[in-house]
Amino acid sequence: MTIEEIKELLQLFNASGVGELEVERDDFRIRISRAASPQEHVISTSPAAAAPVAAAQAAHAAPIAAAGPVPGAQPEGDASQVLVKSPIVGTFYETPSPGAAPFVKVGDSVEPGQVLCIIESMKLMNEIEAEVAGTVTAKLVENGKPVEYGEPLFSIQPN
Repeated sequence: MTIEEIKELLQLFNASGVGELEVERDDFRIRISRAASPQEHVISTSPAAAAPVAAAQAAHAAPIAAAGPVPGAQPEGDASQVLVKSPIVGTFYETPSPGAAPFVKVGDSVEPGQVLCIIESMKLMNEIEAEVAGTVTAKLVENGKPVEYGEPLFSIQPN
């Protein structure tokens, strides 16, 4: 398991509500569980993996710098728009399969629960659904591009 995979596991763990996560691959095992404070995590691994985990913990403990504005993103002060943000780190897909029509296009009306896109994370396909009824005013990510936790994906003008 690479340090990047461990970092992704930590980000997914932080974004989720699970209390404990354990992954085992070949001779490598990592267990992450929530401590008393949501900011503290206990990580235990096999002895062979101690150095990469220590590096991942150090990287995780450092504050993450803001990446700057997302091209095409709505201004923070625009209260009339609802930004649909990525709940996980992964790869953004606007279609259910290659060659298929997109789930939604700019100008489409959407209803709560309607699938807007898929984010693939660790070989799992996660459907991202609209939380409000409205009209899609902007698609903020290109198909097949990586997305971070909290990154805006769509802008919706509520009805």
